[in-house]
Amino acid sequence: MLADIADWGGGGFAPLLLDDALRALHSPLPVRTVDMVLCAALGRGYDAGFDGPGFLREIVDVCVERVRQDDPSFVPALPGPSVYGALEGEVLARIEEAAPAVREAVARAPFRSVPDVVPSLERLVSDVDPDLGFRLFLRVMKVYAVSITWSQYEGYVGLGGRFGYHAEVVDDGNLQIPD
Repeated sequence: MLADIADWGGGGFAPLLLDDALRALHSPLPVRTVDMVLCAALGRGYDAGFDGPGFLREIVDVCVERVRQDDPSFVPALPGPSVYGALEGEVLARIEEAAPAVREAVARAPFRSVPDVVPSLERLVSDVDPDLGFRLFLRVMKVYAVSITWSQYEGYVGLGGRFGYHAEVVDDGNLQIPD
């Protein structure tokens, strides 16, 4: 599955995924926080035995291998500071606005429940990268089928545009917007 994701877009997605994995892996986030965010994004229940850092290292290995298919001399480097720090407050506001609905949706999924997913996402935004945090927040919204308003949707699309996202990054057809 990871190889397919890294190969998406003719391998064009691998450098971004590599940067995300390295950024999270070498961040100050506690392992439990990394585990919770990854479990929620993957749609699996939180399991104290889940090895989030190990999963991130696996992503790094797969992405490096994919990038080297196009550039055999590629050497991965730690990413620099996020260029999206100015958007931290806006991402945190979107998460805070959706927090009650996220908590409710996660609670309705007992086999996929992840405690503290909201504070874990907030910490990811603040301590790692608002861009990565927003993308994983959107992923959690989709995985747990969190219902949103048109106003929220428009806000997500607008914020995604400020990150330079293609429209399908924000909504690939899986955001839950009532008719």
